[in-house]
Amino acid sequence: MIKPQALKKGDHVAIVSLSAGVLGEEFAKHELNQGRKRIEELGLIPEFMPNSLKGIEFIKNHPEKRADDLKQAFADNQIKGIFCAIGGEDTYRLAPYLLNDPEFVKNVQQHPKLFTGFSDTTVNHLMLYQLGLTTYYGPNVINDLAELDTELLPYTKKTLKHYFQNPATTEISSSPVWYEERTDFSKAALDTPRVSHPETKGYQVQRGSGIVEGQLLGGCLDSLNSLLTDKRYNDEPKINEKYHLIPDAKEFEGKILFLETSEEKPTPEEYCGMLKKLKSKGILQAVVAIITGKPQNEVHYDEYCQILKEETEDTKTPLMTNLNFGHAYPRTALPYGLKARVDLDNRKLKIIEPYFAE
Repeated sequence: MIKPQALKKGDHVAIVSLSAGVLGEEFAKHELNQGRKRIEELGLIPEFMPNSLKGIEFIKNHPEKRADDLKQAFADNQIKGIFCAIGGEDTYRLAPYLLNDPEFVKNVQQHPKLFTGFSDTTVNHLMLYQLGLTTYYGPNVINDLAELDTELLPYTKKTLKHYFQNPATTEISSSPVWYEERTDFSKAALDTPRVSHPETKGYQVQRGSGIVEGQLLGGCLDSLNSLLTDKRYNDEPKINEKYHLIPDAKEFEGKILFLETSEEKPTPEEYCGMLKKLKSKGILQAVVAIITGKPQNEVHYDEYCQILKEETEDTKTPLMTNLNFGHAYPRTALPYGLKARVDLDNRKLKIIEPYFAE
């Protein structure tokens, strides 16, 4: 994998709206301001790409403009990192504009930059993974940097600070606290804390013992499922097949699969169906272990664990659940394509190579 450099204070970072255009809406102005301020507090200089603040309708109707913003970010040598504004549901529409552009491909490979986001951003991660770039399934602007409380969530802040560091190995430990999603994102909610709970479970091993190592690959289960079905958009599976957005089962051999569920909180039946879809593609059977993120608000957690065990019973795949990536709060960052060690006996996860270029 091609790794970007770690961030440094004074670096310019691009903000892109590759999925939904919420960041440009008047109702999200306080979140835009909060996000900008927090980026600056990290010592970074935010650059909002030309189309990133044009709002929901424009962004929805112009996938080519979303793609232009990402192209510009990779083409600009001054920009060292790229932060996604938020997820959404149709970033797959950028594939033709990006992957058919040799200039973009060359820039990604010759001028690698830190790229972070989650949810629908899974699909952007897979595009960049295909080009050989390590990206980070982690914080975005609206969900994390624009946290409405007076401070960033401490665990998420540590994740963001890690984007400036490059140790030889990185232990990703369980957060001592988890938080519920907000029900009010309005200006009135500024300076109010999230509902929080002590973490009573930590990482949970559902199956397996000893140590398993492999490169990380995965994302949001709902997003992967959408690429494989026409549940949301008729052309999505066609685009997936044409551009090989989800790698074939062979690419998953020897990998540690990371999966998490969206804020839509799929029912246990839906969760089961999505796992079966991955299984039908040979993906579940190919991997050496599966790790899953805590579901948002812990909804359906026990049922999900049971279903995951049932769907992997035939392969006896090692399983560790309740990690802090994905749609629950707070958030860590998982690096695509880098080697990880799952220690099932001690319930630990360690990335056993540097996140960034040395």
